Amino acid sequence: MNPFEQLGVSSEIQAAIARLGFEQPTPIQEQAIPVLLETGRDLTALAQTGTGKTAAFGIPLIQLLDASINQLQALVICPTRELCLQISRDLESYAVNIPGVEIAAVYGGSSIDKQIKAIRGGAQIVVATPGRLMDLMSRKAVHLEKVRFVVLDEADEMLNMGFEEDVEHILSFTPAVKRVCLFSATMPPEIRRIAKKYMTDPVEVAVGKANSGNANIEHEYAVVQARDKYPTLKRVLDYTGDSFYGIVFLTTKMETQDISDKLIRDGYSADCLHGDLSQQQRDKVMNRFRHKAVRILLATDVAARGIDVSGLTHVIHYNLPDAIENYTHRSGRTARAGKSGISFTLLNVRESYKLKEIEKKSGITFKRIQIPSAREVLDRKLLNFTQHIASQLVDESLFDAENFQNMEVLMAMEKQDLVKKILSLELNRFAADYLDAPDLNVSGKTAESMDQSEGGGSRVFVSVGKKDGFDTLGFKDWVADLCGLKKKQLHVYVKGVYSFVDVTPTLVPAVLEGLNGAQFNERSVRAELTASKAGGFQPEGSWKKKDDGNRGGGGGYGKKSYGDNKGRQGGGYKGKSDRKSYGSGESRGFKKRAY
Repeated sequence: MNPFEQLGVSSEIQAAIARLGFEQPTPIQEQAIPVLLETGRDLTALAQTGTGKTAAFGIPLIQLLDASINQLQALVICPTRELCLQISRDLESYAVNIPGVEIAAVYGGSSIDKQIKAIRGGAQIVVATPGRLMDLMSRKAVHLEKVRFVVLDEADEMLNMGFEEDVEHILSFTPAVKRVCLFSATMPPEIRRIAKKYMTDPVEVAVGKANSGNANIEHEYAVVQARDKYPTLKRVLDYTGDSFYGIVFLTTKMETQDISDKLIRDGYSADCLHGDLSQQQRDKVMNRFRHKAVRILLATDVAARGIDVSGLTHVIHYNLPDAIENYTHRSGRTARAGKSGISFTLLNVRESYKLKEIEKKSGITFKRIQIPSAREVLDRKLLNFTQHIASQLVDESLFDAENFQNMEVLMAMEKQDLVKKILSLELNRFAADYLDAPDLNVSGKTAESMDQSEGGGSRVFVSVGKKDGFDTLGFKDWVADLCGLKKKQLHVYVKGVYSFVDVTPTLVPAVLEGLNGAQFNERSVRAELTASKAGGFQPEGSWKKKDDGNRGGGGGYGKKSYGDNKGRQGGGYKGKSDRKSYGSGESRGFKKRAY
């Protein structure tokens, strides 16, 4: 018996997915499809991107639709345009043998009139990004009163992108009686709250655990100095050669564009994605990347959300993300559909605590490797080139008698001399970069020991955190303003009721002076230099007990405003002397990104 038949999948859909190469259901499909087809209950599913989750909800949706009724019956909400298009294409392929099924993709950056026409033309399924769907709702172009199924795909990504309030607004227009399916790679408290509010006794299924990575991914890192990151990246790309097809993640738009420009200038097949690109530019980059005209894509976390490209061999973390779940999302871009992949981190000595947090909370084990030497890279280049020549098929039709006459000078040479000359032409392209090139590894020392020596960095404990309404960007802004420092001089890590600030030792006095005694929610902030930056610090005294009793309502700095687009607002902090006040609705310049 066909394994999908055992899950209850109809013969029409079985035939459709067989043409797509579906032979065995993935673990998430095995668990989710019978729940959706047979139980009638809501579903909460923990699954990484690339585990086959689109088919896990898409196959049941197609099968449960009434194709004879030309009205909206199912709504799929997802965070980005790319994911919206991918899901709609997948659903269309599952429904190819079922006449009358119409699917509309609704997203920003494309003609809204065409999308309205598709909906009014009788689409039974709408796949939508939150912003465009709300626009259509405000125009009365889409009506959700008779929706029977709602799927929230990559729910954690939607929350990370600031769509929580939008999603709740959309759900408030759907009928009370409906089935809700929620798919997420991680399960933060906000996801649990939405599930509790909008779902009824859901069945919970999981592939892996929260924040865990794909088992087929090798997690590697090398310890390098910050100044050596770009030459290290080049050396890794050169050593890997033409087999590299992947994404390099960076933290800022400016750095993403800068590193991309450098790679292109140095002859690499690279391009970049970041928030300053127009939709047309973004589409052009992604089209070239999908077709491997570009093999190295540099991207920020926000710009890369929703990208689903098969066959990626590598993910490189030029900088580690501040949020652990972002590491999981990044690394999950590779090793899809049962394939293997490598997630490699260029670890600056001041980021070792992030690596430890990821290991602790995700169960991932990182393997430290050495950056190849210049000689090793050249040897690998030589090997790849010789293998390429040896495997080259000869097309005799390209040669004539004149060609052979012109090659007499080559034929007269000694075989060894001829081979050396040919190989020299190839190696000369790289010799300039690798002649007398230094060892880029932080030799003989672990990242932890580097933190404590050679000025690797110092860590300051601060007695405010997420419970006070801070997020990473908001906290970094707050510290920078108070201490008179630039944000790029700070590395911050925001936890529940406290935070850490990592700076060079020379900046520690400025941080301590700026933060100690500052007032936040009518209580004094406390900052202390920790005993160790490698982790495990516990400040002296019962600070948790003292702070928990007088937090003053949580403040609100760092929280997002949606209705008036004012961005992150102040809520409780009043600076010392004449410093800025974070409150009174003052705009901080952060706006929710439109997708």
